[in-house]
Amino acid sequence: MANVWMHNGFVQVEGKKMAKSEGNFVTIHDLLHTEKLGGRKWPGEVLRLAMLMTHYREPIDFSVKRLEEAEAVMAKLWRRASQSDETGEPDVVVDALGDDLNTVDAIRAMSMLAGNVLRQALALLGLPPDAPLGDIDVAAIEATIQRRLSLIREKNWAEADRIRDELIADGVQLKDGKDPETGERTTTWEVKR
Repeated sequence: MANVWMHNGFVQVEGKKMAKSEGNFVTIHDLLHTEKLGGRKWPGEVLRLAMLMTHYREPIDFSVKRLEEAEAVMAKLWRRASQSDETGEPDVVVDALGDDLNTVDAIRAMSMLAGNVLRQALALLGLPPDAPLGDIDVAAIEATIQRRLSLIREKNWAEADRIRDELIADGVQLKDGKDPETGERTTTWEVKR
């Protein structure tokens, strides 16, 4: 059997090499169970995605900004995975992984997938879309947004605004727009901590 060696970049915290002597040493357990970084606990899927969003030979930087970015990407991918339409071929993800374990390109390719195809690709990377995103229930948020869109179609502005304000209070920022093809109102969202 041949030996296979992989070299990886240093782990950094807020742009500095992680080291006990620097006083910035944190473990995955710390990130999951304490508020040591960014004053909050981080879901395991967010930590995993943050690592996968960096090529294994590059330094992995655990910064609040990077973890928030991973959380937003995760929420977007999980939303697309919950769609009923099937978009794309999972081979693009496998091809990216076959190219020097290029997880960065694999995640980029996943942004072009939807539905069950995306669910399979997420599961391949250990990011199943069924799990809640920490304390965020993606399916419940999507259902609430659909209810709000229904109220807007009915011109029940007060109730639609109340739902928007509740979501904002829960840290969910909405962005309303229009579908370029149909002209129908659409709403996307992201987590704001």
